Amino acid sequence: MQLIVLVSAKVKMSAPPFVLDLGPLSEDVKLIAKYELRETPEIVELALKELKALLDADHSIYYRTDDDDFLLIFLRPTKFYAQSAYELMKRIAEFREKYKDLLDGLLPEHEKEAFVNHNVVNVLTERDDKGRRVLIVNCGGTWDTSKVTSDQLFRLFYLIHLGAILEPETQVRGTVVIMDYKGLGMKQVGALSPSFSMKLLSFIQDAMPLRLKEIHMINEPFIFSLVWKIFQPFIREKLKGRIYFHRSKMSSLHAHIKDTHLPSNYGGKLPAINYSGKDWYPVIEEHVDHIKRWNSYGLVKK
Repeated sequence: MQLIVLVSAKVKMSAPPFVLDLGPLSEDVKLIAKYELRETPEIVELALKELKALLDADHSIYYRTDDDDFLLIFLRPTKFYAQSAYELMKRIAEFREKYKDLLDGLLPEHEKEAFVNHNVVNVLTERDDKGRRVLIVNCGGTWDTSKVTSDQLFRLFYLIHLGAILEPETQVRGTVVIMDYKGLGMKQVGALSPSFSMKLLSFIQDAMPLRLKEIHMINEPFIFSLVWKIFQPFIREKLKGRIYFHRSKMSSLHAHIKDTHLPSNYGGKLPAINYSGKDWYPVIEEHVDHIKRWNSYGLVKK
């Protein structure tokens, strides 16, 4: 699911090791946006106008319409088709209502323990060779299901994506997920239940305003087939075409992400990962106001 997106801060050592990259698009990324997303000044202007009109006419959902940068979060993954962006926003609102027991009022502080003290999710400090953010999910033996439940794991993903959507470059280039199943046992298989699978895949396929480019499965043991049988019925063809299986063959992973942009943990040429959620949790805390505003969007209560 990559979902926080962070960049090394080139500042004094006392500064936090990660910050979100909120700057404007570079000329190179503008070209990608133009050819992949139809992002030109004329199309952007028209799409914003049409999306605002659609939202203003629908009194069943609430999203702010006074911030063009906010609306770009939904227009970029839908290639600036206003109707598609509007439908995405409706699906997001419906998803949040369906899983309100997990998501209502969710703040980083509610899952600080899981972020800081359990190495289940991590994010590479650098983008990959295609400029995409890379989320690492340690869903094998590293995942202590008695300390971090599958519901908590989902909430971590959800909070991470709320950070990711703030980065304009990530909105354009997209994200990649590496799911590491090393040491997978029956406890983890049990936690990856059909209900969790349906919830996660519904989020990814219907209610996540990010371009998920690839999912890479690595270090899958024999019992991974049990996990795949659980997930497979919920995966649509579009997403299936973006899932790759590598087992322990890192050269297979490198065909998609160059080893020059991967740590040695994954056969790459970069130093081994020596950071965790403890190091980048402050990024999420720093943008808590954005998360609070996000919590206010959705279906209008009758």
